[in-house]
Amino acid sequence: MAGLKLTNIKKSYGKVEVMHGVDLEIKKGEFIVFVGPSGCGKSTLLRMIAGLESITDGELQIDGKRVNEVPPSLRGIAMVFQSYALYPHMTVYDNMAFSLRITKASKAEIDKRVRDSAEMLQLTEYLNRLPKALSGGQRQRVAIGRAIVRNPKVFLFDEPLSNLDAALRVKTRLEIANLKESMPETTMIYVTHDQVEAMTLADRIVVLSRGIIEQVGSPLELYTRPANLFVAQFIGSPAMNILPATVTATGESSEIELVDKHRIKLPIAVDVAQQAKSVHFGVRPEDLTLCDAENSILKGEVSFIESLGEVTMLYVNIADHDEPIVAKLPGIIELKRGDKVAFTAKADKLHLFDEAGLRVG
Repeated sequence: MAGLKLTNIKKSYGKVEVMHGVDLEIKKGEFIVFVGPSGCGKSTLLRMIAGLESITDGELQIDGKRVNEVPPSLRGIAMVFQSYALYPHMTVYDNMAFSLRITKASKAEIDKRVRDSAEMLQLTEYLNRLPKALSGGQRQRVAIGRAIVRNPKVFLFDEPLSNLDAALRVKTRLEIANLKESMPETTMIYVTHDQVEAMTLADRIVVLSRGIIEQVGSPLELYTRPANLFVAQFIGSPAMNILPATVTATGESSEIELVDKHRIKLPIAVDVAQQAKSVHFGVRPEDLTLCDAENSILKGEVSFIESLGEVTMLYVNIADHDEPIVAKLPGIIELKRGDKVAFTAKADKLHLFDEAGLRVG
């Protein structure tokens, strides 16, 4: 069991700096998920923790000890890769036992650890098979089992489900969640671009962009109170609707005017310095509900409909706004392209961001 502390971690390739001073503390036993778009630095950060990438500047501590120069094999870390990285000529048993044999563990100890891990991951009946005889999901479980037998201080997962089809992703995600429950004192760090994985697995999510941390918090914190526009639009699917607006009244509650000249009152305290300033108004697609035009916060014309059975996605053009807003409504909605619609939302579901994109209130 180990905690980690990253202090001003930087990474450069020549003159190109890709990580710009990351500060993060991870508690013992936490399940942390790194998310962000491609190229944001999440895998680079994971590989620096593992020791597979050198740290240009800053300090990495594991269990209170600086490990910047410690070789990967001595950090007490096990990593599960996207590509499985199994030895094709070895059986499942031998793949899982390999690292223990290198450390000169006894045959009895190796056999116990391998069989215990195989039982946990439902791999016992496959121990004598070669990787080529396994499905993608089974291979990924072998890769996880190979990490478990080492009894590491920290587990690192680098997009472990990205090579699986949709059904297997769901199944394996549940297996990883069960694994975490069975190992509550083990610290786990998981990299993914999949929001569902992040929201369902994480104790805390670290949102990265362009080599910096945008926000750290629980899944619900990031969903309900995004710190800035980037997080607001990255967390949630479909993304939060964002419209330009102008502050027309300030105080404990405020008033904004949207691009279509529609005015909305918000239960959000806005400083008087923001009076007449440009801001960004946000509301999530799933928080919108149909209403009459008189009581609406948004109204427009339906441009496209996606009927998915359990939900209907409405794409609606708003006057003087280039991009359609999206409403995610439960069930089947009997509307057609060109229909006029109006929406409302609960006051506590509305969001406001200043000119710089930072959350207001």
